[in-house]
Amino acid sequence: MGKLRYILVLFLLGFGLRSLAQQDPMYTQYMNQILSINPAYAGAKGVTSASLLAREQWVGIEGHPSTQNIFVHSPLNNEMGVGGSIVNDKHGILSNTAIFGDYSYTITYPGERYLSLGLKAGISFYRADLSSVDLGTGDPNDPAFRNDVVHNFLPNAGVGVYLSSPDYYLGLAVPKLIANKYTDEDVVTGAVSREQIHAFFMGGYVFDVNRILKFKPYFMVRVTPNAPLSIDITAQAVFIDKLWAGFTYRLGNSIGAMMQVQVNEQLKVGYAYDLTTTALNSYNSGTHEVMLSFDFSFGRGRVRSPRYF
Repeated sequence: MGKLRYILVLFLLGFGLRSLAQQDPMYTQYMNQILSINPAYAGAKGVTSASLLAREQWVGIEGHPSTQNIFVHSPLNNEMGVGGSIVNDKHGILSNTAIFGDYSYTITYPGERYLSLGLKAGISFYRADLSSVDLGTGDPNDPAFRNDVVHNFLPNAGVGVYLSSPDYYLGLAVPKLIANKYTDEDVVTGAVSREQIHAFFMGGYVFDVNRILKFKPYFMVRVTPNAPLSIDITAQAVFIDKLWAGFTYRLGNSIGAMMQVQVNEQLKVGYAYDLTTTALNSYNSGTHEVMLSFDFSFGRGRVRSPRYF
């Protein structure tokens, strides 16, 4: 695929012009990035927690997706939690930086069960550098590529619910409720470029096999208008609560492996590697994802669910 054709494909995928694309970043270690999806998770660890993640997808393809994010969240008291995130996502000529704040309210039930309700609000900064596209032998004055598309203020809001216990969790969230427009209606195709609304359903369970080993299967389902259903299925083995190792499968998309190490009570590091199962497999060397999570020792909070979730 030539450079121009590749850039144009990325442009269409990023804009979602009635295509089958999903616009929001997707993570392999999403269990450590729940706050990016579900605001009800804010403060769920019971302590102030920060997480960094860097993802390089489809390495080897020019203009491949590159994502970096940082999340911080903390309980305010036994009922309320707050958090915030910054996500920078770039692929090809498209770049998007989002800043969001999160709030959760938790109801406690007998048996160490907790139901949290969450709200998310923030803004995005979107840019498509159309003027940088190399048109090759095409018309250098093509009006479609004359001006960049820049949106410096795209407000949005989301909601979520999160149910947890010592053994399992379930979550449902729509992190963006507003389908912001990127462009006006195209005079030829009649299409309007806009953000797509994503709904996420997730769940998992921890099986206590013995004193040394725990088994943790979990899943995530993404529902997006005009796109196929996306399903992630993951299984992890947890050894002496220090070493986490597992495999993941994204239905019809990719397979991957991950390993995480609980260095001490505060620090956790992780790495994941994916291989796509689509035709793109012949054009890239895989996807790399590095995660760093740190729980701060200052302050005291009630741990509302085991740190397996």
